[in-house]
Amino acid sequence: MSVVTEICAPLAVLGHDVQVPLASGAKVGYAALDYAASSPALKRVWDDVAAYAPYYGSVHRGAGYLSQLSTDLFEQSRRTVAEFLGLREGDQVLFTRATTDSLNLLAGAVPAGTRVFAFETEHHASLLPWAHAGLSVTYLRAPRSHAEAVAALDAALAEAPEGPKLLCVTGASNVTGELWPVAELTATAHRHGARVVLDAAQLAPHHRVSVAALDVDWIAFSGHKIYAPFGAGVLAGRADWLDAAEPYLAGGGATRTVARETDGSVAVGWHTGPARHEAGSPNVIGAYAIASACRALSEAGFDALESREQALIARLTAGLAEIPQVKVLSLFGTEAARVGVLSFVVQGWNSSHFSAALSAEYGIGVRDGLFCAHPLVRTLLSDDAPDVVSACGAPEPSLPGERSLNAIRVSFGAGTPDEHIDRFLTAVRELVTDGAAWNYRSEGGRCVVDTRREG
Repeated sequence: MSVVTEICAPLAVLGHDVQVPLASGAKVGYAALDYAASSPALKRVWDDVAAYAPYYGSVHRGAGYLSQLSTDLFEQSRRTVAEFLGLREGDQVLFTRATTDSLNLLAGAVPAGTRVFAFETEHHASLLPWAHAGLSVTYLRAPRSHAEAVAALDAALAEAPEGPKLLCVTGASNVTGELWPVAELTATAHRHGARVVLDAAQLAPHHRVSVAALDVDWIAFSGHKIYAPFGAGVLAGRADWLDAAEPYLAGGGATRTVARETDGSVAVGWHTGPARHEAGSPNVIGAYAIASACRALSEAGFDALESREQALIARLTAGLAEIPQVKVLSLFGTEAARVGVLSFVVQGWNSSHFSAALSAEYGIGVRDGLFCAHPLVRTLLSDDAPDVVSACGAPEPSLPGERSLNAIRVSFGAGTPDEHIDRFLTAVRELVTDGAAWNYRSEGGRCVVDTRREG
């Protein structure tokens, strides 16, 4: 039997017609519900890149036509991203490898002695670079409301010593999907003389983002979460700290002049502007893919995209609320605004086992684990983790004396057909009611279907 998924989504994505095998031997259209990890590529992005590929050439380094064309396309991509983000005059757009790379770059550029503030609820990409760069970090406890988050930051900044300060905050949680009060936190930070960098990895694919309106100082996001593959990301915002810092990488493209000195050393004059931190041959295809995705999202209209996504979120949350064994994870409460990201646990199930059954028996791809946000998930599961012996699979490592903790995450976006949400809800109900139809075992730390059928 072969089931083809009917496409009912605002934007066409690659892979919508991919057929995957089930444990039964049948095939079904794959339901990709792991957008928070990597969204599928937009067909528009793929077509744009394919059209450009024959004209690919070196950037900023050649006199030939293809090099000039590629350079123009690369710099136009920078302008497209700046417009998409609503940057202020004088702000810069740097192309990086991803959000993690962007925030590590910024961590190396902040002035010596800067004190960084971050909530423990951050993704590891925005939680860890600061201490790794040798900066002093104040980690704030997980708040349970927007007001509590703002008050906690206000108190921490009021007690901080004089000197440069930086707040790193997410726009939307990669675990719960909940929106954070970015504008309010930014206003509080600025009142205390602190700057703000926004991790928009989960926000930019779902919501219109304006750096000028939010008044954040920098913003970071990844191409692979905004329907643009090819390993590129963005760091955009104020130029002063970036221009004053040592280049992120030393090499060609970042240098204005290199000369031998009489004492045998090498004197280097570094560029200012984006080139200062973009040494080496840039990922022009990655940058162009991001720009193409930005255009596609803008042309589709964020109002329409957000409206449809909110309808899918309402359908999903209402459906899960009807299943008593399902516990949805939340910091700010069940009514909190969120993007298309939601994590949950199921009574009587290990999350790795449940996720494996969704894949093997229904062709649904989700993620299980701690989602590179270990402190947050541990906080959310500290009182509500299902007390079960894992049927199979190895949850992410626990702390000494701690129960094994992991959760299931479902995430979606502008390329998700309605049918995928409906199939997911049906699958959850059936697994909770009837159990898995197949046996599962551990293999390489993952839960996989066994060939022997139960009963």
